[in-house]
Amino acid sequence: MSVAFDQILFVPGYRKVAAAITERILSRELREGARLPPETELARQLGVNRSTVREALRELESAGLLERRPGSKLMTVSRPRHRAVAKDVSRALALHDVTFFEVWEALTQLEPPMAEIAARNRTQADLDSLAAACQRFADDNAETGKAVHHAAEVFRGIGHCTHNQVLGLAQEPLLDLLEPSLRVMIDKVPQARSRIAAAQRRILEAITRRDTEAARSWMARHIRDFRKGYELANIELDRRIA
Repeated sequence: MSVAFDQILFVPGYRKVAAAITERILSRELREGARLPPETELARQLGVNRSTVREALRELESAGLLERRPGSKLMTVSRPRHRAVAKDVSRALALHDVTFFEVWEALTQLEPPMAEIAARNRTQADLDSLAAACQRFADDNAETGKAVHHAAEVFRGIGHCTHNQVLGLAQEPLLDLLEPSLRVMIDKVPQARSRIAAAQRRILEAITRRDTEAARSWMARHIRDFRKGYELANIELDRRIA
């Protein structure tokens, strides 16, 4: 009986270098702000060509693990920004033809509990920032793009109030996808802006009072209202988000 073997996968040298540096970063041996040695020194230590090191550093910079600070030729360890990570996720979801309904359904599961946690964990500084975000939406009655962006910023402000990085990162790709769906709906439904502003005020009031039940309840109503808006605007919920 013959035995079959799988092909051995070839891993480019720069990927091995990138993996070695990533391992040091994830183990916290290299912490945020730490500077890497010059490319020539890294190449000597790792036993590879300088061009291999340069390609590895370029890949890690694109991933947000390294950055080159102004005035320095050396790479510095950084942390991927939530918004940058979320962009990759939302782009992947869009390429998988995610629909208005899928985004809306995910928001119904995520946002009400986040509002409840926000009411429990918020600080006064959080409240000031959230109130300013709500006011920006209420004041912006003209340009659609800005209004939609400000609506998403209110959700982000609530996410910040939770002081939970995992929830904030889970929320961000959905907000990236919410904005284009809101842009389609908000000007087709005359009462959309006023209803959004009213719900934001209620949620802000509940978070201010640390009323977790009311914060959760008003957020659930707010998200349900988005579906009503899509229906009033004659937007098919199985429509994919570009």
